[in-house]
Amino acid sequence: MDGTYSQNDLSHVVDADKAHVWHHLVQHKPFETKDPNIIIEGKGMRVWNQAGKEHLDAVSGGVWTVNVGYGRERIAKAVYDQLMRLNYFAGSAGSVPGALFAEKLIEKMPGMTRVYYTNSGSEANEKAFKMIRQIAHKRHGGKKHKILYRDRDYHGTTIGCLSAGGQDERNAQYGPFTPGFVRVPHCLEYRKHEQDGAPVENYGEWAAEQIEKVILAEGPDTVGGLCLEPVTAGGGVIAPPEGYWQKVQEICRKYDVLLHIDEVVCGVGRTGTWFGYQHYGIEPDFVTMAKGVASGYAAIACMVTSERVFEMFKDDATDPMNYFRDISTFGGCTAGPAAAIENMAIIEEEGLLENTTDMGAYMLDQLNALADRHKVIGDVRGKGLFLGAELVTDRQSKDVVPEAQVQAVVADCMAQGVIIGATNRSVPGRNNTLCFSPALIATKDDIDEIVSAVDGALGRIFA
Repeated sequence: MDGTYSQNDLSHVVDADKAHVWHHLVQHKPFETKDPNIIIEGKGMRVWNQAGKEHLDAVSGGVWTVNVGYGRERIAKAVYDQLMRLNYFAGSAGSVPGALFAEKLIEKMPGMTRVYYTNSGSEANEKAFKMIRQIAHKRHGGKKHKILYRDRDYHGTTIGCLSAGGQDERNAQYGPFTPGFVRVPHCLEYRKHEQDGAPVENYGEWAAEQIEKVILAEGPDTVGGLCLEPVTAGGGVIAPPEGYWQKVQEICRKYDVLLHIDEVVCGVGRTGTWFGYQHYGIEPDFVTMAKGVASGYAAIACMVTSERVFEMFKDDATDPMNYFRDISTFGGCTAGPAAAIENMAIIEEEGLLENTTDMGAYMLDQLNALADRHKVIGDVRGKGLFLGAELVTDRQSKDVVPEAQVQAVVADCMAQGVIIGATNRSVPGRNNTLCFSPALIATKDDIDEIVSAVDGALGRIFA
């Protein structure tokens, strides 16, 4: 820490926070007798709180965001320079960083051509939903309007996005939801025993075929889109089984269903490729992204489409209702694309995609070794530096460890100075997966420290 704040300054900050800030995903009753955690500085993989305690951040800002690590001066300078030149103009006009980042982004996304700027992953997903609905009205008399989403997937916090949310605890008490969203089954092979008819072999293809069954039950002429995460995030860090995505692509083409890939978590390097879907050779119609696009140095999200989708909104210029009649106010901010350009350059110059692949494989091996020592670890899974360890009371029955014990592991790691995550208010009775998403700059020493902390925590909690 550089000592910018004195202890008196920090005391006032803590008081102000307790009195006025409504934190995310936190029960505030405990703050009546104890202080909230306030992060005041970050460098590389490390952050410090108001007490001066150092923590190794294994969740990239708490929610899979700070992909290139903290304290990147070149990004801060790029944002400053851009803000002094032009901070904002509505997206009805263009900007220099907006045009240049779109060009760089599309270079990484073969088959995609158009970038629509927004300010959050939720909003980016809403834009894709609205486009699917508008296409339904333009091309299908409004009938082909249904949007399929997957059990355990998460797409954002708005009512529209919650309507496409496969995490029942996250949705609880926020309904009624928007009609026309239909759930399809998850593809978690570890829990296929809970799915009627799941086979021993070729589970991936079978899981995809369950989507086809839903399309047929709803009526193919009513289903316009399918929205999926390439790797399910908060629903348990679920990497798709072999054969799954290829079958999904085939089904979408068979029934003329637009494929929307939500890359808000996986996008921009998290899984070792620029985008998670690129591991599987599929061709989406929409790709949405947010968190890692600028590593949290500025707010930015993007909804990217193929040219085929784009052309549907300009095929009749005489019709005043024919274009996409939408705007994102803060999609016009220039700081986001300015930061994103530098963020992408850092990933390229420092070889962070390769590092993510290498360190992800190393961390997967270390977590599997940890499973050899702790029977409470039932399954280790993920892709790149996006990994999870599901905790169970018994490996044969796969009964779930009580959530309080899972949270106790997280708290124990925090006390050791290592921040990890866990599925939280996601799937009822299934909030039992430890989550890891260290920055793409992680080294073997960082990973060893993370795994060592989990090792100690598991030993104490499940002694």
